[in-house]
Amino acid sequence: MRPVPGRDMGQTGAMADVTGRALSLLAMLQTGRSFSGEELAERLGVSPRTLRRDVDRLRGYGYPVATRPGPGGHYRLTAGTAMPPLMLGDDEAIAVLLGLAALAATGSAAEGSLDDAATRAYGKVEQYLPKRLRHRAARLRASLETEAPPAPSTGAADLGTLAEAIGQRRAVAFDYERKDGAVSRRRVEPHRQVHRHLRWYLLGWDTGRGDWRLYRVDRIGGLTMTNDVFAPRPLPAATAVDYLDQGINRGRERVVLTVEAPAAAVADAFRYEDVELHPLGERRTRATLMLDTWEWLLTGLAFLDAEVTVEEPPAFRAALAAFGVRLSGER
Repeated sequence: MRPVPGRDMGQTGAMADVTGRALSLLAMLQTGRSFSGEELAERLGVSPRTLRRDVDRLRGYGYPVATRPGPGGHYRLTAGTAMPPLMLGDDEAIAVLLGLAALAATGSAAEGSLDDAATRAYGKVEQYLPKRLRHRAARLRASLETEAPPAPSTGAADLGTLAEAIGQRRAVAFDYERKDGAVSRRRVEPHRQVHRHLRWYLLGWDTGRGDWRLYRVDRIGGLTMTNDVFAPRPLPAATAVDYLDQGINRGRERVVLTVEAPAAAVADAFRYEDVELHPLGERRTRATLMLDTWEWLLTGLAFLDAEVTVEEPPAFRAALAAFGVRLSGER
């Protein structure tokens, strides 16, 4: 019996509609949000009954879709025992690849390091791109240059172990190498991980020293998570980043400038410094920096074609004024 073209085409079209709806439904659920049945049905342009069938179809494919019935009910994709295929939009796929490429450019790509893992993950994501994106991603990678300032490689496994210990409030033990090369065994209650200036830090309570300490994760070796559970402690600053900055800025001078220029121009001039900007108008900005000496201001000021007033400290203002006199040749 020869097939009936009209019937076959109709069945093919129906299957395409079902598959397309399932993919659209999956893409929405993978955002992590909870959706009401009415919202999903409206977005997909189907009836509530058809939506329930599509949800059951996803469950049959292995996607754990949870349902809460009744008023305030919703559909939500939950964590499963296996990782199902991930649906990414074109812009999301490009963003993932760019993030992995930038991360892969840091460090020395040592085996087991975070940058090495990013390189391997980039290759895995790239090979599953659809044809329409594969060539664009290849051109993007070929056209991309990333600055790779010297940065130590950090073990991806160590970051994962520390995250587990922080989440479970379990103490960790590790060997720590100081700047002078000396190594000592530490026992620490971990509280936060901080990424700052291409370095990873651990903020924790050192039980042996009875005080808060910051540790460079790339200097940690022999990391183990113990069975000792600890109670959370109030952080020594508003955030772990604030505490790290306090240590970095210890011994530095607070410098306040008023610049007759937009905040974007000031940010660009001081792009290599940690600077806080407060717009005082469309073309006026207050900048606050922490610096060792007044000389660190010179490069940024040289790129600002604007009037600058050094509000504080007076010593920096006097030093810059004297430097200006020397440049002018006046006596």
